[in-house]
Amino acid sequence: MDCGISSTNAIVILPPSSPTRSLPSSNSMTIVSNDPSWWPLINANLIASYFIVATSVGIMYDWVLTLGQEVELIWRQRWSLMTLLYLSVRYGGIGYVVMYMLGLITYDASNWTIVIASAILGVIMIARLHAMYQRSRMVLIFIVVIFLATKIADVVILAILTMQISGAEYILSGIHQCMIDYAGDFIFLDSMTSMLDTVWEVLTLCLAVWIAVKHFRELRQHSTSGIIGDCFTVLIKTHVSYFASFFAVSCFQYSLFSSTFSTDMYSLDTQIYLGVSQILQIVQLFVLGPRLILGVREYHAELVANSDTASAMTSIVFEERVHVSTSSSV
Repeated sequence: MDCGISSTNAIVILPPSSPTRSLPSSNSMTIVSNDPSWWPLINANLIASYFIVATSVGIMYDWVLTLGQEVELIWRQRWSLMTLLYLSVRYGGIGYVVMYMLGLITYDASNWTIVIASAILGVIMIARLHAMYQRSRMVLIFIVVIFLATKIADVVILAILTMQISGAEYILSGIHQCMIDYAGDFIFLDSMTSMLDTVWEVLTLCLAVWIAVKHFRELRQHSTSGIIGDCFTVLIKTHVSYFASFFAVSCFQYSLFSSTFSTDMYSLDTQIYLGVSQILQIVQLFVLGPRLILGVREYHAELVANSDTASAMTSIVFEERVHVSTSSSV
């Protein structure tokens, strides 16, 4: 389907409910109307466009702020899987928001972009946890199985939703509008993807916090040098900030299923709520996501710069796999 600009669980505008205004099939001609009853929808789409521009500007601003770090920590370093994942999320996100703002991305492509970006960040999380657990094969198998189960379910559900989507082009009071409509149990399926994603994120956070607490206790018992503690502090800080953003997005999305918003889709309050939810989701994926790698590499660069101190302490290889050597195995 080629019309509609949106993202998963983001702004979806439906036409006013009326028996004479059901959406035509995708093969129908463009509908032209000057009926004033469409004005609330036009205003809602106008408000949505403001949030689209704000989101795009925010992503570009963050890219400019971190460009110096990126050149030093990404482009000038040895390329690896983490390099490719970083560039995919960072520049995939920039391309996504630019096309989103210009109206050059379809509704289906937008949804699949979000799913792919989420999967890439999941791979980054797996690499971080694998390193924190001293490359434990059992832990790796466990988190990979959970990851594949949740993401495969997301893909299947999104494929079902894609087949249930219909749309049509309208020209309302001289303004082009693309109407998106859903058939079947959209709310149920959409809520299922949110719950699956929540299970994955909560699991990764719990695993990260648990191993970090365990290492902090070991460091206190053995009076080990502070570099290892700082290492886990960096990992936990970036992980917690990423999870906090995900938690905020989830709260907004779960609230969208309430009757309060579904009964007045075109009100200003609802559109602002939807817009903020959309901004938080984009920030989580395309701002905090790349920082999961940048934060680690920045810390490694500081260790290298302070090599006189670092060489006298426990060795830490803090590049792609963030391998941390401790006095005991996990």
